[in-house]
Amino acid sequence: MSLSLHGVSASKGVAVGRLTIVQQGQVRIAEYSIDAGAVDAEVQRFEQAVGAARAGLQQIEEQIPPSLRTDVASFVNVHLMMLDDPSISKVPVTLIRERRCNAEWALKLQRDSITAVFDAIDDPYLRTRKDDVDQVVNRIQWVLAEDDSAHPSASDVEGRVVFADDLSPADAVLMHHQNVAAILTGYGGATSHTAILARGLKIPAVVGLNQARAFLRENDEVIVDGRRGVIIIGPSASERDYYRARLGDIAAYKSARKRLLDAPVLTKDGERIVLQANVELSTDLETAQSDGADGIGLYRTESLFMNRADPPDEEEQFEAYAQALSAMRGMPVTIRTMDVGADKQVDGMRPGAPASLNPALGLRAVRLCLREPALFRPQLLAILRASALGPVRLMIPMISTPQELGQVKALLVDCQRELKERGVPFDRLLPVGAMIEVPAAAVCADLFARELDFLSIGTNDLIQYTIAVDRVDDEVNYLYDSLHPAVLRLIRMTIQAGDRAGIPVSMCGEMAGDTRVTRLLLGMGLRDFSVHPNALLEIKQIISESHIPELRRLAKRVLRAGRLSTREGLLEQINRDHFV
Repeated sequence: MSLSLHGVSASKGVAVGRLTIVQQGQVRIAEYSIDAGAVDAEVQRFEQAVGAARAGLQQIEEQIPPSLRTDVASFVNVHLMMLDDPSISKVPVTLIRERRCNAEWALKLQRDSITAVFDAIDDPYLRTRKDDVDQVVNRIQWVLAEDDSAHPSASDVEGRVVFADDLSPADAVLMHHQNVAAILTGYGGATSHTAILARGLKIPAVVGLNQARAFLRENDEVIVDGRRGVIIIGPSASERDYYRARLGDIAAYKSARKRLLDAPVLTKDGERIVLQANVELSTDLETAQSDGADGIGLYRTESLFMNRADPPDEEEQFEAYAQALSAMRGMPVTIRTMDVGADKQVDGMRPGAPASLNPALGLRAVRLCLREPALFRPQLLAILRASALGPVRLMIPMISTPQELGQVKALLVDCQRELKERGVPFDRLLPVGAMIEVPAAAVCADLFARELDFLSIGTNDLIQYTIAVDRVDDEVNYLYDSLHPAVLRLIRMTIQAGDRAGIPVSMCGEMAGDTRVTRLLLGMGLRDFSVHPNALLEIKQIISESHIPELRRLAKRVLRAGRLSTREGLLEQINRDHFV
């Protein structure tokens, strides 16, 4: 009898294969005292373990495919940087000397001290950083234990489905190098480094399967449905046949989609739809360009600021934006100003500042930028300079009040004045827009639309703030619902505000790339999508098979429906007879 388990979808795709369980849990740590005469030897043992862990990561870094080296290496470099951080490489030495405890115990004490800080703040990005600490410390502990069983050879995982409690970014790189069929983890969320890498490497992945280990056995036959976030253990013959057919359908569908590469994005009734890409890694730029994106609807700039002691200067940022414009060959690039703070902390920023009790509602994104103009100005200057090289749009995240918009515009005018004085060219008509991701901004979208050149709906935060649900919290994420009537009404309200003001409204959140709701969004009036590059052709295919007048009628019924079951039934009707 088969068993289905649900986790968090991290990377789309289907895999059917045998299971390999990677034992990567915490090492059993002995805690004992050492004699004064043995302290120096214990310190040396610890330092050698750190060196061995570093050498192992550097070896993995060398195995990264050249086409992915720049971006993927950055994830591995996070762990290399942590190994050099005194809090991991030096403080345990002090503990060994002061407390005369063994190396494993000293490292465990320091690890507990570091993660206690993260545990005190409930937000997704800091949970990810806590995972990084665990992974780095575990790598050292495995060396101290002289046990390398946590790192399987290529023959162990080639063509197989791999399950681990957790996988570090370095392990994900190895899995890709070894042609793994799919990745499953007990912990982690859709924003973890491993999930991001799996999507970039196009490995089907389901994470957050925290109850799965009790049901999994080595060499089990497993089906992985990455899109639904479901795994099936011991599938029946009919389930096996269905998913093998799905694999064939997906291959044929991908082949058919290639014919769409050079075709405009048109519905069946001939309406032109704008289909752009969300970009974070340089490989995303390559896919966006090769798969025919109409431009970049969301260029995330946070990665330029993270995992470094000092923020990037104006010149470094300008070069990054110039590279994006060059890659897109004349297509528009929408650059979002840094959305850091709260769930995306930046090393070295605001040292000594107290931790927020509720970071999602605290100092983040545009609020932080306006509080720290010395950080914000170099980015605005770099974006303005890049606008002289091609079509650039500037997008402000997490806007919530007209006053914030006024402050940003005033600072932008001041930066323009500075560039004029420096004799540096820029686009004097640079389009300025804002993300609608706070319910207050959606309700007041008409006010913002009067002052801006475009709006972009960020559904990830809009859903979270509207329903008051943390989508990565296992206790409540079952309530996270993109079809909630309040969410759909706020989206429709924003689209209508843009229509009345005569400005474009796009959607760049994950909902834009959710193939289940593409036709619903078309029926609600959305005409500008920005999605992950890997989803471009799939969304384009769905759009090309859609008929707007019929979708308008069905969308109105969805917006009026009170029951979730009714909305889901109507959504099924909208998508009926189409492969999504």
